[in-house]
Amino acid sequence: MAVKIVRQPKKIALIGSPSSAAAFSLGSEKAPAALRAAGLVERLQGAGYEVIDHGDCVPRLFADDEEHRRARNLSEIVAGLNDLKLRAELAVKSGALVLVLGGDCAQVIGLLAAARRYHHHLSLVWVDRDADLNTPASTPSGRIDGMVVAHILGKGAPELVRFWGEPPLVREPDVTLFGLERLDPPEQEYLAKSPMRHNYAGDIQFKGGACAAQDTLSHMHADAHDFVLHLDVDVIAQEDFPAVNVPGSGGLRFEDVRSALLEFAKHKNLLGLDVAQYNPEKDPDGSGAKKLVDLLTEILAARLQAFETLAPEPAPGASGPAGPTEVSSSGSAA
Repeated sequence: MAVKIVRQPKKIALIGSPSSAAAFSLGSEKAPAALRAAGLVERLQGAGYEVIDHGDCVPRLFADDEEHRRARNLSEIVAGLNDLKLRAELAVKSGALVLVLGGDCAQVIGLLAAARRYHHHLSLVWVDRDADLNTPASTPSGRIDGMVVAHILGKGAPELVRFWGEPPLVREPDVTLFGLERLDPPEQEYLAKSPMRHNYAGDIQFKGGACAAQDTLSHMHADAHDFVLHLDVDVIAQEDFPAVNVPGSGGLRFEDVRSALLEFAKHKNLLGLDVAQYNPEKDPDGSGAKKLVDLLTEILAARLQAFETLAPEPAPGASGPAGPTEVSSSGSAA
């Protein structure tokens, strides 16, 4: 019998995943604590949410790991994902929107695996300037952060490919790369043959973030399928947000990222959001943390307002605006 999940639009399940094990340097493991210290929980509560805090996973730290140059720190990464998956399963089952504060990009695998336990068909919006389609066979660095999407698709190190029992974790046609700019030659070759949708940063800037996001939601049939949103903050132009592990020229203007995230966050079938690659060690005055907290508060407040606007008038004795909605484990209305 399918598990019935009652959606709770007024609730956010918060999980900290303090990891830099998959990253290119130390620092991102401090992001969950920095965002909490910058007032994220209080700001979300002020926006009208009940925040259920599932705490932080055990920290997993960056290391050179010269013994495993093709897939560095793999055992630490898998251990961290197991920790996150257990917390995220409880969060997904609760019906709350799941918000994971990373950490490195690999942490999204734990969130996706947890969501797949209850939702058979899942899509992924990957907001990142990198495709992360390398594998241990093609990697120039050995850092798993450059291989996360490949492993989600079932290609790469067996320990990660099999993290979800039946790969792929998400099918290629159900993944959309949004904000793409940096590609290694093997990634370019892969994308040329793949059914995966991808939106380049230049095209998004030409259209505008909101329009590009609306097109993405339409093309991925978001009205029919639940989805997870991954935000790597290095998609933002360096002059707007420099506190990241791998900065570079170009990227999306902050306003385009903001307007795109507003569209993604307001959609009823968004199950969870993970935020990756903010590095507090490169943010000595805390301005980056404040900017990120402001952004998350704004897009999630807009989500709550959208649910309240669309909610039908409650019958006597029923839940008020933005009250619980019952869905099946596949994400369809029950």
